[in-house]
This record gives sequence, structure tokens and C-alpha cells, in this order.
Amino acid sequence: MAMTEMRPRATGHPGYGETHPRVPHTARAARSLARTACANWAIPKDTAEVAALLLVELVSNAVRHGQGPVVRLRVDRTAADRVLVAVTDHAPHCVPEMQDPDPLALSGRGLCIVEQMSERWGYELIGPTAQRSAKRVWAEIAVDVSAS
Repeated sequence: MAMTEMRPRATGHPGYGETHPRVPHTARAARSLARTACANWAIPKDTAEVAALLLVELVSNAVRHGQGPVVRLRVDRTAADRVLVAVTDHAPHCVPEMQDPDPLALSGRGLCIVEQMSERWGYELIGPTAQRSAKRVWAEIAVDVSAS
């Protein structure tokens, strides 16, 4: 298991990060990381489950379409009323694109789920412009601070 890195953020909440192999069972670690971070921040359980689902979907996409031996998971509380989940992989040339999945297909709905369940989502390329080395795909969700 990877060591969880905790760093203080401007919001006063620690941010959490882990590096894991780019393999399907990393989804389990992603779910656990999101739930742990949200529990530590006293985020309502239903919101924590959305964060966990989104992070798992991003991991699944990185496993399926990314490159490199590892992915970097991140869970941050970017504001009192926002949680951000992100996955970094080493395939900057393979950016996420929303698909219109075949209704009979067994996969291909991950970004549709991310779109529906997040306030906003996107990606950023990492590294110097001429030599992008990675990409970070992220999703942000709202937190009902009155419920915490």
C-alpha cells in the first residue's frame, strides 16, 4: 500500500495524495483515500461517496487509457464548500473526451458519470509546453457546509 501524503492547504485542511500502480485494483485504494479524506474533514457521507465514485472513475480511465507504471491520486478541499479529486497519469497525448456510449456497451460511461455528478471537471497538461510529460484529470464537487 502506498503511503498517504498529507500537506496543509490554504483552506486550513490537509490535502491527501498517494501514488499507486496503474492497475485496476488501484480503484480500491482511490475509494479508500477519498472516504478517509472526507471523514477527516467531517464531510457528509453522501458527499464522500460521490467523491469516492468520481475518483474511482478517474482512476479507471487512467488505467484504461493512460501510460506509465503509476498514477498519482489527489483529494483536496479547495474551499470550505468544495472537494477536488484528481488523477495524474503519464499520457499527455491522450486527453479525456466525452463519448456518446452505445446503450449496449459494457463500458464507456465514465466521463458521463463524472459530468453528471461533479460541479465541474477538466484536465491539465503537466510539464514544459514542448515536452508535456503527464496530465491531471480532475473533478470538483460541492459540499453542503450546513450539513457538516
